[in-house]
Amino acid sequence: MSLDQNLFTLHLTPNKENPNIVDLVDPSGTTHYSKHRLPGAEYKIEVYGTFRSRPHPLSQSLLITASSPNATSKTKTLELYNPTILVELKYTGTLSFRWNFKFEEHEFEWKREECYMLRKPDPPVLVALTKEPAGRLKTSTVQILDYNLNRFDINDRKGLEIVILTALLTFSDVNEGYHAQPQETVRRNVERTSLAAIAPAVSKQTQAAEEAPPLPPPKPAPKTGVERIAEMQAALGEYNEICVEEEGQVQHYAEYCSRLLEDDAMLFVTIRSAGAEQVPKVLQVVQETKRIRHKAGLSDEAELHQYVVYDELEKKKKKGPRRINLDNVKPPRMRMRLHFGSVKDGFGVMLF
Repeated sequence: MSLDQNLFTLHLTPNKENPNIVDLVDPSGTTHYSKHRLPGAEYKIEVYGTFRSRPHPLSQSLLITASSPNATSKTKTLELYNPTILVELKYTGTLSFRWNFKFEEHEFEWKREECYMLRKPDPPVLVALTKEPAGRLKTSTVQILDYNLNRFDINDRKGLEIVILTALLTFSDVNEGYHAQPQETVRRNVERTSLAAIAPAVSKQTQAAEEAPPLPPPKPAPKTGVERIAEMQAALGEYNEICVEEEGQVQHYAEYCSRLLEDDAMLFVTIRSAGAEQVPKVLQVVQETKRIRHKAGLSDEAELHQYVVYDELEKKKKKGPRRINLDNVKPPRMRMRLHFGSVKDGFGVMLF
């Protein structure tokens, strides 16, 4: 999109005296903003506003800073002064150039040459426009479209303009950072080659030790308690079934059962014994589960029901489960399958 010569225009002009300074100058030659990139391992720029005052003919005031671990970081922190406002500038593109930030109640997105105010589900509104030469991302001219910004409620109109321009000023540093990385890689390779040429020969034993495969990571500590019970049940592949084995304590089985019953989608839990020796343990798990739920105040919300069905009774009497009280039942010497849940009909305990 071409620029409108009738709009307020700023040209990004490198400072002749300091290569780390870029001035934003209007067509008449007046400098409105100056970007100062600070030296150091971390990336940081300062943007100053230039204005005339008495008795000094020209003065500068720090307006905003932008910082990140390095120039190519995908997230940068912009700190606006007077008043202090923090703005996060974040790279959101995948294959395309997109940087987003929020200011007051509005969200903005910089594309390669255009900045938009996002208004989902309404179409975005263009608020800034740049002109770039072919090739690298290096903006030479920018325009702020005031007539579009004035359509919206923005309390700090000047602050938004500064944030939009500062975000734009960081993009050229991102581009330079990416292009500087291959040169840095070449320099490091040259240094490594030089060191290898003057270093003493490494013994074969040392070289073999360096080329040896890394040691495998240590095995994780075995799980215990309820986590071990959960691991055992997961190996069975049944989500709502608990197999009570010799391994594991009654308390841990009951805690695992209570966790399952807390799920609203869990209508019932089946508790079965791995063998005849674990039948008393099944009944202990049930009683302990009731105690845990009563202590937690869950017994008043959902009453639990349990049923017993004997295979011999099914042959002689009419079909259907028979409800009994398991509190005083002497466990028979046989395997047990107990259905335990909040539904009154259709479940039971089978001894076989």
